Amino acid sequence: GMPTTHGCLPLKDHVAAEDSVQVRRLRAAGAVVVGKTNTPEFGYTAITKNLLFGVTRSPWDPERTPGGSSGGSAAAVAGRMLPLVTASDGGGSIRLPAAFSGCFGLKTSFGRIPHGPSTSWEYVETAVYGPLTKTVEDAAFFLDVTAGPAPEDPRSLPPPGLSYREALREPLPRLRIAYARDFGYVPVQRDVAEAVEEAVGVFRALGHQVFEVADGPEPAGAAWAMTGNFDIAGRWHEVITRHGEDLPRSYVQGLRAAWEMTPERWGELARARMRVARWSAELFQRVDLLITPTTPFEAPPAKGPFPVEIDGRRLPPAGVAAFTIPFNLTWQPAASVRVGLSRAGLPIGMQIVGPWHRDDLVLRAAAAFQRERPWHPRWPEVP
Repeated sequence: GMPTTHGCLPLKDHVAAEDSVQVRRLRAAGAVVVGKTNTPEFGYTAITKNLLFGVTRSPWDPERTPGGSSGGSAAAVAGRMLPLVTASDGGGSIRLPAAFSGCFGLKTSFGRIPHGPSTSWEYVETAVYGPLTKTVEDAAFFLDVTAGPAPEDPRSLPPPGLSYREALREPLPRLRIAYARDFGYVPVQRDVAEAVEEAVGVFRALGHQVFEVADGPEPAGAAWAMTGNFDIAGRWHEVITRHGEDLPRSYVQGLRAAWEMTPERWGELARARMRVARWSAELFQRVDLLITPTTPFEAPPAKGPFPVEIDGRRLPPAGVAAFTIPFNLTWQPAASVRVGLSRAGLPIGMQIVGPWHRDDLVLRAAAAFQRERPWHPRWPEVP
């Protein structure tokens, strides 16, 4: 019964015929659905603006973006409009706005919260649903309500067998935590790097074994973008071909490039994704958690563009999501917590990545950090 436009001008009159599994479960638990929030067209970028509703701005600084693609959701939390919101993450679209807006954001394990109902299968399978909230406890509550299998999604995981809220009460065992400063190829804004490094020290002070890893997975931004565009181009082919003039020119160019996909290129991308998965599998045989910056830089301007280099070093393709994309490809749970403010007074995020299906461990680690460094009392003053 609500407009469901995907932030897309050609779909401005589209109204949902039914709730998603996620929203249905939230309503059943007593949630009051207030409305929809803004997103870039089909969630394609980490800056929230579109030709239908315009630009979404950060409550921390209206000249900056709250991130994307779940940027409207993040702005609603940071602006203290709502205590929790739904969001989705196909390459960082929960964690990036969480970092830029100072929220807590959890990218769940693939299948933890069911998709659907849907009219088509997503072959790329990187996108998940998850919460954007003020606190870790609220996210755990959200997950208790929404997690578990559903017949509408044959990829959904079995019941987790625990309460995530109850799990937060359990003390953390002594963990082996890897810290990746820059993956060896991602330049990071100086004050962002300093804030994350200081935050990593909190886990050392709590008695966990923390060691630095110099190398990350191979850069995956270009491969991720090509496969994602190919999937979108297939599912929305008619809208794109008939109404391309009503979509951002740069977005249409990316989609048209994906139409040049060949079996050979598809095979190359599949092998690249497996190399990322193998890197992560080998790392998590030695560690319990991985910590990285969530983003290489603070929130960019509300209308863009993203920076292309930092301190003279060029960012890799899809650089804003260089730390987040790998774990969409591997299906691992990952969260972003606020660790401080930049010199410009903008939030900085730290990413905590867990092993496969261990959403509970990511939440418990985030809660341990929150107890030591509570971020949630401080929010921007909004008229």
